Amino acid sequence: MHSCEHGSSNSKMFGTLLRFYRERAGLSQEALARHLGFSKSQVAMVERGERPPKGQFVPLAEETLGAQGALLAVAGELQITHMPSWFDEYAAEEARAVALHTYANHLMPGLLQTEAYARSVFNCHCPPLDDETIEGRVASRLERQKLFRRKPAPVVSFVLEQIAITRPLGGPDVLREQLHHVLDVARLRHVEIQVMPSDRWTHGGLDGPMILLETEVHRQLAYIEGQNGGYFVSEQPDLGNLFSKYGILRAQALTPEESAELIEQVAQGL
Repeated sequence: MHSCEHGSSNSKMFGTLLRFYRERAGLSQEALARHLGFSKSQVAMVERGERPPKGQFVPLAEETLGAQGALLAVAGELQITHMPSWFDEYAAEEARAVALHTYANHLMPGLLQTEAYARSVFNCHCPPLDDETIEGRVASRLERQKLFRRKPAPVVSFVLEQIAITRPLGGPDVLREQLHHVLDVARLRHVEIQVMPSDRWTHGGLDGPMILLETEVHRQLAYIEGQNGGYFVSEQPDLGNLFSKYGILRAQALTPEESAELIEQVAQGL
């Protein structure tokens, strides 16, 4: 999950060290996974620096491999994301995507959220989150936004339902700051933001939000998030249908220029 880490180099350093001590102990990835109670794929991703060690992974690995504190010391340099474990795989794909297209129908997508808005979102979580988890998730969400500054720049677009730009999560001041931030992002040449007006008679996305990606190897992928987790769609015809729906949504939404005008109007009215 390298986009959400405080520098992927620390994750890679931990992974390299873990592999050294695993091989020194004469254990395969599969054998270590059995000892730790994790899957082989989780051990492999941690060793490649693609995912930070979660839960009891580090202390168990430290004890199993006799690393004399080395793994604990390096793990201490990692900024653990506090994000749900099911989100890890998506975040890794997002960090490397060459194109990313998001339809949001309730609130601002995480990639567009300001710190205050994100904190307001996590404060609404049910069951309630503790302060440490909220701050960790806010930091991880902001870290993901490095995607906008990445080189080469990915192609990014958003279609936002009108309620997403008017729902005053956190209060009017938080929303005003959020809308000005969206306008700033929309000025980036590789980003297009469109608003779906609430008075349309037809609508191409009534089944809910979605994120469409083109991976670093130019493979199309979709990600759908629900109440208790998220899942990828990678098979036809479902994948093609989602890309078609997004195309219809973009055609039905206001143009980027019209959308910026509406967002500006909403911000001025707060």
